Amino acid sequence: MKALPVLDPKAAAIDVGSEKLHVSIAGDTPKVFGTFTGELESLCTWFQAQSVRTVALEATGVYWLYLYEVLEDAELEVVVVNGRHVQNVPGRKTDMADCQWLATLHAHGLLRGGFVPTADIRQLQDYQRLRADHLVGAASQVQKMQQALERMNIKFHDVISDLVGVSGLKVVRAILQGERRPGELLALCDVQIQKKKSDRVKESLRGCWKKEQLFALRQALELWEAYQQKIADCDRELAALLQEMAGPLPPPEAGGGGDVKLAPAKAPGKNAPVIERFQELLARLCGGRDATQIPGMSSYLVLQLISEVGTDMARWASEKHFVSWLGLAGGRKQSGKRRGSVKAHRNRAGRLLCAAARALAQSVDKALGGFYRRLRGRLGGLAANVALARKLALLFYRLLRYGVEYVEKGLKSYEAKVLEGETRLLRKLARKQGFTLIPAQAN
Repeated sequence: MKALPVLDPKAAAIDVGSEKLHVSIAGDTPKVFGTFTGELESLCTWFQAQSVRTVALEATGVYWLYLYEVLEDAELEVVVVNGRHVQNVPGRKTDMADCQWLATLHAHGLLRGGFVPTADIRQLQDYQRLRADHLVGAASQVQKMQQALERMNIKFHDVISDLVGVSGLKVVRAILQGERRPGELLALCDVQIQKKKSDRVKESLRGCWKKEQLFALRQALELWEAYQQKIADCDRELAALLQEMAGPLPPPEAGGGGDVKLAPAKAPGKNAPVIERFQELLARLCGGRDATQIPGMSSYLVLQLISEVGTDMARWASEKHFVSWLGLAGGRKQSGKRRGSVKAHRNRAGRLLCAAARALAQSVDKALGGFYRRLRGRLGGLAANVALARKLALLFYRLLRYGVEYVEKGLKSYEAKVLEGETRLLRKLARKQGFTLIPAQAN
């Protein structure tokens, strides 16, 4: 039996823990290091003394992140592997054995590293994920405000569209200041609300004013305002980082595009960051390519995608590799005559694209909306959503890697193309059976 060749006798592996690092070189006897900064520096010095050029480690919680940065600064090749790919092996029940097994696999070239963004993209990712956590926290406080109003049978939040909009906040703050008269509270609302919903608003503001629920309402409002301040702080840090990454912006031209050709600006979403020349910063970051030209992609969504996948699409060998990494490609398994599907795990970027697909599915004039509805009739809404998200991922990949711009031809053009394909298929089937397909005469 032919033995596996050792490709790198100095390949190392680390079993990462919160307090200890178990290190082995090519499966030899492990050595234990601590996780303090000085001990990590000693680890890098030891690797250099042992002529180690590449190190493998598992992505374990957040413990591997700082270690990765230290090893990267020491100019070592770091391979971050998925623990699920190497865990199902009997006999590896200790940290010592685990690092030896990883080192042995790495020395034989049997480990494949996962995608890790560059340092600047990781910094952008940290700011963006922190901001997303603040958005979730703010949303939970809005629910607390609604709960407190419900406990007092105040249905104001059911009548208006947004409790934390301009009108909603004015009314809530007036309530906390002691105002109880429905007419006076209605006068604080927008003119359109007063014109169209005056009777309903007045009735919704009648209830029992409980002291404990007013206290809960005040606390929820104060926490929501605190979250809004933290979100604004994140926006300032994001703006500074984007300007640093994109470089100095030239003065905008009369059309507002600067030195980058931009698609028509889309209305910012409710949770979008407030950043000056946001769309242009993102386009410059993407090498002068504006990803917001793709239907369903706002500037905020592009920022979220860049913070997860970066701007260098060459990190994936092809567009199929990219959609597979996102978890948007259907998997197949086969054993003999048995065939089945493998459920794909969608990462953050894949889930973002699925959310964008759900919004795009409601469009009435976009070709991609017609694509979704056509598949929904055949496969169902869930499969159609994933298929549309996959198409968005392909458009994003092609734009950033090859500069292939998307041209919206409209729903009618898409429907005509589908009809042409169906007609061509009918003619082919007719010829196969020896028939001639004759179009019906128009009335």
